[in-house]
Amino acid sequence: MSTDMSFNYTSRDALDRVVKGRMEAGSERAALQQLRTMGLSPISIAPARKLKGLNMELSIPGFQRPVGLTDLAVMSRQMATMTAAGLSLLRTLNILSEQTENKQLAQVLAVIRSDVETGVSLSEAFDKHDVVFPPIMINLVRAGETGGFLEDALNSVADNFESEMKLRDTIKSALAYPVIVLIMALLAVVGMLIFIVPVFEKMFKGLGGDLPPATQVLVVLSNAMIWVGPILLVAAIAFSIWWRRNKHTLAVRRVVDPFKLKLPVFGQLLTKLAIARFSRNFATMIGAGVPILHSLKIVGETSGNYVIESALLKVQESVSQGRSIATPLALEPVFPAMVTQMIAVGEDAGALEQMLTKIADFYDQEVQSTTEQLTALIEPLMIAVIGVVIGGMVVALYLPMFSVFDYVK
Repeated sequence: MSTDMSFNYTSRDALDRVVKGRMEAGSERAALQQLRTMGLSPISIAPARKLKGLNMELSIPGFQRPVGLTDLAVMSRQMATMTAAGLSLLRTLNILSEQTENKQLAQVLAVIRSDVETGVSLSEAFDKHDVVFPPIMINLVRAGETGGFLEDALNSVADNFESEMKLRDTIKSALAYPVIVLIMALLAVVGMLIFIVPVFEKMFKGLGGDLPPATQVLVVLSNAMIWVGPILLVAAIAFSIWWRRNKHTLAVRRVVDPFKLKLPVFGQLLTKLAIARFSRNFATMIGAGVPILHSLKIVGETSGNYVIESALLKVQESVSQGRSIATPLALEPVFPAMVTQMIAVGEDAGALEQMLTKIADFYDQEVQSTTEQLTALIEPLMIAVIGVVIGGMVVALYLPMFSVFDYVK
């Protein structure tokens, strides 16, 4: 019987980056030795607490936490560190499958280890699980295997995913407050219509007389909520299920993606976000030695927007005919003149990767700045709108009170 224990560790790699994770070992000393073998300098290590009873971790099929960019970034960084330390690929995959906290990723890595053991390359094994591993990761690993720089390719994957996570976190943190306020306001309005307006309606009926138009509107909405509310709830659930299944289909993306970029407030932000992702991914692919035509194909698929993807298809055709990248990009309205001119300069100077990296850094800052400006603008607007809506409902409810004495007479 295995007596291995689980340990949570924090350490630093050869580039002085902090690496955290979980590993199995027979003792704390064995865990420290294993970390040093991996080329890591331990900072802290402690036994992982085992959960029992009601606190026990439940694994329900279909409800496991999906593999996210954070999991892939940590895995790539750890794999690069162990590869640089001279560990074999099989041992590296075995360690990663045991210490990763994401159960789904652990299962996939165990399968990949078995495939590699039978002679399959790492990129081919990744490609069998393309639902878990994005195309950019698979192709960077393939380029690293072909060129003999797998460690650098894995570090490039980690850098790319970490930049993407930072950008996403910036947007999420900026929009979290307005979204929460909007949801609370909607709940407050629905609550007033369902529970408060009927009470006032009964009271006003007992007094007799005609209700003011504003109050009549509230009464009609309140009565309608009895049957409209359940219909809207069912429709929202049905739409969310349909959207989850069809949002990545070509027919939906052709309609939705151009519309996103034309939104009055958020269109500019989404455009900058798409350009930042395109530039970063393209620079990473070129830096890893992936051929430009193949890079353009992968970058288009991972851009997250159909407008960018269709534009890059035209660029592929141009490059395949021996032309430049910048010329067809300049004909696409989604790419600003600064982007196409910097790419043209990078092509002429043989420094396309450096130019794309500068474009990505610039638009990362632009996304952050635009997000902060939108947050500063949205918060007071939302407060004003919510105040007008709820305040208007309160005033409409109390309007009949001004003529209550006439009703009594």
